[in-house]
Amino acid sequence: MTADAGRGDADRSDAEAGGGLGSRELAAAAAIALAVVLATAAFPMLVDARAAYEIPVERQAGAGDLAEPTGDAWESVETVSVPLSSSGAAVPGGSDATVDSAGVAAARTDERLYLRLSWDDGTANTSTDSLRAFADAAAVQLPVSTEKQPPIAMGSADDRVNVWYWNGADGTESLLAGGAGSTTRLPESAVEATATHTGDRWAVVFSRSLASDRANVTDVDDGEDVNAAFAVWEGSNDERSGQKAASEWYYLSLGPDDGGAPYETVLWAIAGAAVVFTTLVTVEGVRRTRGE
Repeated sequence: MTADAGRGDADRSDAEAGGGLGSRELAAAAAIALAVVLATAAFPMLVDARAAYEIPVERQAGAGDLAEPTGDAWESVETVSVPLSSSGAAVPGGSDATVDSAGVAAARTDERLYLRLSWDDGTANTSTDSLRAFADAAAVQLPVSTEKQPPIAMGSADDRVNVWYWNGADGTESLLAGGAGSTTRLPESAVEATATHTGDRWAVVFSRSLASDRANVTDVDDGEDVNAAFAVWEGSNDERSGQKAASEWYYLSLGPDDGGAPYETVLWAIAGAAVVFTTLVTVEGVRRTRGE
């Protein structure tokens, strides 16, 4: 027997005699505890990444004046600042959009969804009478199938999108798209919009009944979150068509509010257990080092 083997046997005998953990067991236990603590710390950050894209939807007993952009009913509704970016070099002039953010607020009754978009704009462009005149505009994009998240640029042939579109000169319409350049106007749109320009800011409220009995129209289920994206056109900057400022996908939190995600309780329990276990491992290591 070699000296190293003899020391290994002695370590095992000491561990067995004292009822403690061997060096390998201590190392493995410490590694497991560290992994659990790191996972516990990292997982909430992943969840927060989703939370950062949430548009809370406030449930209200009645419609009141939600259809009015400056209605008192909006005072209690949280507004989320949504960053917007230019559509990019693929579109002529697409890198020059001027609106960099929009405020988005959402409310619902038992029958109807209301979305309020607001953004800074020092000029109200509501006429297209001259050759180089373009109207201010705004849009909300929703997936036709709420179970999928389509490509952000007007969806695709397999994952189509509905677009609620408001134009300062032409009013409101509902569109269907299956990719860039495939926009089709839906007849008899159920989408309504009201707009107000006050001071240096536009505010537009889109609304539509939650349920839809039509094909190719998003059926909003009050028990499921719904993806949504937003866009703004600045008429005084000659923005139109694909030249716009647009957001990434966000989601409307229409799902049930059950007082907080249950994973939080589980994670805190795991964190507590990990801390206790790590402490015990440390104490055992100190004890063995002292030869107790």
